[in-house]
Amino acid sequence: MEKIQTNIDNKVVEDFGKEWETFNHNELNDDDLKVPFNQYFNIFPFEFLNINSEGFDMGCGSGRWAKLIAPRVGSLNCIDPSSSALKQAKYNLRSFQNCNFECASVSDSKLRDSSQDFGYCLGVLHHIPDTIEGLKSCASKLKSGAPFLLYLYYRFDNKPLWFIGIWKITDLVRRLVSSLPFKLKLLISQMIALFIYWPLARFSLVLEKLGKDVSNIPLSDYRKKPVYFLRTDALDRFGTTLEKRFTKDEIEKMLIETGFSNIKFSDSTPYWVVVATKL
Repeated sequence: MEKIQTNIDNKVVEDFGKEWETFNHNELNDDDLKVPFNQYFNIFPFEFLNINSEGFDMGCGSGRWAKLIAPRVGSLNCIDPSSSALKQAKYNLRSFQNCNFECASVSDSKLRDSSQDFGYCLGVLHHIPDTIEGLKSCASKLKSGAPFLLYLYYRFDNKPLWFIGIWKITDLVRRLVSSLPFKLKLLISQMIALFIYWPLARFSLVLEKLGKDVSNIPLSDYRKKPVYFLRTDALDRFGTTLEKRFTKDEIEKMLIETGFSNIKFSDSTPYWVVVATKL
């Protein structure tokens, strides 16, 4: 009998499994991955890691980040509630002997408490029913003093009101599209990627080359990224039925509440990426 997992939305898990099957990142080389990887990990204290370090990738998806972390550490535990996602991760990480795989939610992982030298959870806990409980589960697996990298969708607390207004319109579209059958929302999300994401992103690139500040232009973060990322993230954004957003202050409060200190936020996109230390 298949184990019932807790603190997940089954529809979200199913959809992400299909997403990682569709966009498994097999065709991307390490150079393509390093651009977004560096955006997430530029504040991570790699100097504390070595060939004996053991850590976790919570919600590993296709294993795209694990591919660049595994060579730096002794053991990496790749955890995801979707068996379909883990299948892709196992394929992408097949050349590494130090990756372990577990099909489990953030609340159900069998990792021993206080056993991990580091951990990261990127773009996951805003898609589960109880984000605080998810953070507590991550914290419980870490040793005292271990670094933890987290990324949660932000609530545009550093953006102008007109930017927030645009997001509210797109969120209405998301609620509609995400309720559709997967093949249909895949089609719609790809049209959004090609006819909205791509033109806006490349427009930002042109403005940047003209010396303009593009930080408040929607989707400007994609201006130098391959179209593959636009297509993946459009499906991620518009295909997910459960989405939460948090302000910087709310994220800091949750981290303190769940046993972290030395909280440091990245000052660049994507917001909000944060690194903290387990007490």
